Amino acid sequence: MALVSYADSAFSILPPVVAISMAIVTRKTLISLGVGILLGVFMLTDFSVGFASSEIVRRATNLFWDGSSLQVWNLNTIGFLLCMGALMALISISGGTRALAEYARSRISRGRDAKLLTIGLGVVIFIDDYFNALLVGNAARPVTDHYGVSREKLAYCIDTTSAPVCVVSPISTWGAYIMSLLAGLLVTYELTDATPLSIFVQLIPMNYYALTAFALLICVAVMRLDIGPMAAAEERAARGQLWDPEKGIPAGEEVGLPEADNGRVLSFMGPLIMLVVLVVALMLYSGTQGLNGKGEAFSVIGALENANGSWAMVTSGMITVAATIVALLAQSTPVSHIVIALGKGMKSMLPAVYILLMAWSIAAVVSDLETGKYLASLAEGNLPSGLLPVLIFMLAAAAGFSTGTSYGTFAIMLPIAANMSAALDPTLMMPAMAAVLAGGVFGDHCSPISDTTILSSTGSGCHHIDHVSTQLPYALLAAVVAGVAFIVIGFTGSQLIGFATAAAGLVVLVLGLRRAAASNASDTVAAPAE
Repeated sequence: MALVSYADSAFSILPPVVAISMAIVTRKTLISLGVGILLGVFMLTDFSVGFASSEIVRRATNLFWDGSSLQVWNLNTIGFLLCMGALMALISISGGTRALAEYARSRISRGRDAKLLTIGLGVVIFIDDYFNALLVGNAARPVTDHYGVSREKLAYCIDTTSAPVCVVSPISTWGAYIMSLLAGLLVTYELTDATPLSIFVQLIPMNYYALTAFALLICVAVMRLDIGPMAAAEERAARGQLWDPEKGIPAGEEVGLPEADNGRVLSFMGPLIMLVVLVVALMLYSGTQGLNGKGEAFSVIGALENANGSWAMVTSGMITVAATIVALLAQSTPVSHIVIALGKGMKSMLPAVYILLMAWSIAAVVSDLETGKYLASLAEGNLPSGLLPVLIFMLAAAAGFSTGTSYGTFAIMLPIAANMSAALDPTLMMPAMAAVLAGGVFGDHCSPISDTTILSSTGSGCHHIDHVSTQLPYALLAAVVAGVAFIVIGFTGSQLIGFATAAAGLVVLVLGLRRAAASNASDTVAAPAE
């Protein structure tokens, strides 16, 4: 029995909308994703109970085995998650986490510096968004915890320095992927005087969302522009509750582990440095093998484009865990402590694994429903050419939010943006493609079903929906600024005026947030006297 087609149907957006709405309202991510998956499967099977049941089993199996081979990418990603849980637990029993916190006390004097440290690490570790989210969160958490920074604020710092940074970094897995898509468009439109790299670099100053979101993050960290749910989270953290205790222990948090009293900072930083070096080296190695197989000369961007990122990360994780165990044994750490740490560390990652599996499942359902293509089709029709960039931005954002993937949004929307701009106004092709990248990242950045959002929650040890709800106001405000800038560049055709508009919008936004944060602080102080 064939699946029902929902191409060009508004009903195709129903499952992701239901799942996302339920997640925000009920704050129960797994149940909400499950409802969205079931609804989508029933729609695809024309509400046949028997067919739907077999389809659910098939899709669950396909997460690990597609009928002919293992789903290596999924398995490697889960393996890397478990390795990170195990590694951080091992570092904890070595005393490295405590040693880093004590070292930070002597070097960092306030929470603002701890947040800036996190942002700095996120900028430096730009090679891959998954790697960024998990590594930066675990590296910065002891420091931000020590200074009473809420886990929600930490997650916001991590998430905004993963995808928004990777999407403007040519030397990253994101940059390589985007350039591979641009290469196809250059051939299609016979743009022989440009290269994928030159086009990518030109798109960077027009990626108004990524630039505004990152600049806003720095302002929030430095000026304490805490509003809405984030203000409540920071107030709770100031009382010593780094996450909401009523929701239990968040994914990625290790508790109850024995800690050595003689730990050193090297016990913490050594394994993480080793992990970074191994990941970069193995990604370049696997990419070089791919280039050799195609008979192409080596280049860093080419190697990243052909790299097996999931294999590099899980292999690096296993090697680093093994090396850390050897180091602990050399320090006479009891084997029982190591076994307990491995078990608790991997167990702490299971909630994130469950959410990730459900997110992958609903992404597959949404793909079969062709939700992204339906949203993209809304761009077709007569419209003033000056509105093309902002329309593309909004549709790419809707696609990214509904599907939870930037990569899929880029693949669908970039050809459409190029085609529409070629037909309406060829001078808008660059702003339109930049709008795709900006919108895809915005949608992915605030979607509860986005894998990078899930991993940012996990890396920071924050409840997933709490991260989504606290980050959303800032993401929406940055998107408003970006939208206005895309309107301006659409009608003026000037990159300089568009960028200046985004910068001016950011200044106005920061001033408004500063007033709102000051008002909130005054209300908080006055509350006990009422």
